[in-house]
Amino acid sequence: MNPVIPGTTLAIHPERFPDAATDLPAAGTRHAVLAGGCFWCVEAVYLNLEGVLSVTSGYAGGHAAQANYEAVCTGVTGHAEVVDIEYDSNRISYGELLKVFFSVAHDPTQKDRQGNDQGTQYRSAIFYQDDEEKTVAQAYIQQLDAAGAFTAPIVTTLEPLEKFYPGEDYHQDFARRNPQQGYVRMVAQPKVEKLIHAFPDKLKGDAG
Repeated sequence: MNPVIPGTTLAIHPERFPDAATDLPAAGTRHAVLAGGCFWCVEAVYLNLEGVLSVTSGYAGGHAAQANYEAVCTGVTGHAEVVDIEYDSNRISYGELLKVFFSVAHDPTQKDRQGNDQGTQYRSAIFYQDDEEKTVAQAYIQQLDAAGAFTAPIVTTLEPLEKFYPGEDYHQDFARRNPQQGYVRMVAQPKVEKLIHAFPDKLKGDAG
């Protein structure tokens, strides 16, 4: 992971993104699996959202039978760095998680990269668990396209979730445990600050 700030096609005003017109019904605890580059950064954003119960960094989408950081970083296994977000759908919806995903958590217009982090392991992807999730994700991308949210095309892929592999222990809650680490300071923390500015009403009491 290279300590550089991602590209400039990220939305300047994420608070102006539309709410999802199509969403999943509230049904207790659910999981969402999203890939948006370095999982440290995506995890750091979602841990601050009210209704998010836990976030686990890991891997999904590959063809190899196992996944670990060393293998995934080669790019040959086909896995992406992802986060598994456990959330209370009565307090935050799948559509709201997607709104944050596209507006704050990463740049969905960069194919197989985020900034100087390059490779398919850093691709933008939504790993849907059923047809309902896929439908909501497709509909929201269409909303963003219609709204002209970005100056470049959205390249986020929709991929069926076949298996989620939890990442190594030292990757979990990495940004919060290592606030002075260079990559965290230059990439993760600005995203958290952007979240706080754009969605103050969606934050936990101890966000930041």
